Amino acid sequence: MVDIECHLSNNLPTIIIVGSASTAVAEAKERIRGAFATSHIMLPRKRVTINLAPADIPKADSGFDLAIAVAILLANGQIATALDQDQAFIGELGLDGSVRAVRGIIGKILIGRERGIKTFFIPTDNLEQAQLVPKVEIVPVASFSQLYSHLVLGSRIASIATGRGRRIVRPTNAATGLRLSDVVGQDQAKRALEIAAAGGHNLFFSGPPGTGKSMLAKALQSVLPPLSREEMLEVTHLHSLASHDYEKIINQRPFRAPHHSASHVAVVGGGTRLRPGEISLAHRGVLFFDELPEFDRNTLEALRQPLEDQVISLARAKETAEYPANFIMVATANPCPCGYFGSARNCTCTDADRSRYASRISGPIMDRIDLYCHVHSVNHRSLLTQRTSSEEDQMFQQRVRKARAIQAKRFGNACQLNADMTNQQLKSLAKLAPTALKALNGAAANLQISARSYMRTVKIARSIADLAGSEQIRAEDIMEAFTYKPETAQ
Repeated sequence: MVDIECHLSNNLPTIIIVGSASTAVAEAKERIRGAFATSHIMLPRKRVTINLAPADIPKADSGFDLAIAVAILLANGQIATALDQDQAFIGELGLDGSVRAVRGIIGKILIGRERGIKTFFIPTDNLEQAQLVPKVEIVPVASFSQLYSHLVLGSRIASIATGRGRRIVRPTNAATGLRLSDVVGQDQAKRALEIAAAGGHNLFFSGPPGTGKSMLAKALQSVLPPLSREEMLEVTHLHSLASHDYEKIINQRPFRAPHHSASHVAVVGGGTRLRPGEISLAHRGVLFFDELPEFDRNTLEALRQPLEDQVISLARAKETAEYPANFIMVATANPCPCGYFGSARNCTCTDADRSRYASRISGPIMDRIDLYCHVHSVNHRSLLTQRTSSEEDQMFQQRVRKARAIQAKRFGNACQLNADMTNQQLKSLAKLAPTALKALNGAAANLQISARSYMRTVKIARSIADLAGSEQIRAEDIMEAFTYKPETAQ
């Protein structure tokens, strides 16, 4: 929270802004002069000193313009009565007096609400996003002259109480992009996608080129349920911090697919001014890495924290930030550089080539992936077969939604999934049948899996049981979960 203080003194007319202001903030004085002039509002012909408190925190946001203008009006006595302490003013002024949308309006309102602010004067273009935030009062401002009339002349602007937060009619994810029924065959891979969608598990596809690995990954979005209002609030806020179209509402689950040539900052986040990267922009959606071994090693190692903790911390010399990063990661890879090892076509790679290719992905990253599935070649005769697809897609969607409803009841939180379970929750809520526990311990001993992989296997089995509507994890659920371990472990 930043308090705008204004002091007027009888010196040469000028506007001075202090308090660790960036260039964008310091230039507000020119925008304010223009807005006052075009709105036919008197600007004091005095030395105007603006302080942005606390002064030791850097400010780099044009959204202070509106508050600075109101502070000048108050200091000059043009606003007769003191403003309420539970009001905040956010917006960028144009030279024509218009109030322009600002970046990250949802986060501004959320932190203001936590600090006791109840009424927010914001740009009209930010209204749609702002209405997602519950329990606040919004006053949309289109121009500085309109705000002046509201504060000084008594011509009130109609305010909007958000109540429980605006509910938006959302298109279903199945209406766009690829669907699972568009992929011919690959029943085991589709089953792996279903489990991943139900429990929020990370997934790895391997196989020769052209077998449908990328199509399967892109079809995952069609199986996922629509965003809830709380999730929409989170996702929209994150995207408004990174996108130039920052007044837009994100109403579908994100699907982010960075190319392997993308820079480390683009994927992880950061930059001169800390912004979310692809890892955070995939929050509550899907992060797709096509040809995972081709990505930079440092970029892949940065996935360790978000895959484990669902957040990513960015630390730079001047500032730090922590962004949410709870996504389903889907990765693909060929079995070797040429791609045809183990298939019907001859592989031209040496053992050293294959070993070097596999070593590009570290063991800790591979250990954080829940499901592994090999995608085989498809019979060419079946590729052009005309098939009805709606029933198959609806069946997948219904099973996933039922499984997620079971998890929402189990955790008392619609946003938590089986993949997010803590070890304590796993012990108290997994409910393994005695035969399932025996099968789990026996298979774990034979395969010599890590403790992390052991716990992840139970989470996968819990999702399989939820898809079947079973209250307990059965032995067959454990056995199916182990079929999705990497081939080297089987």
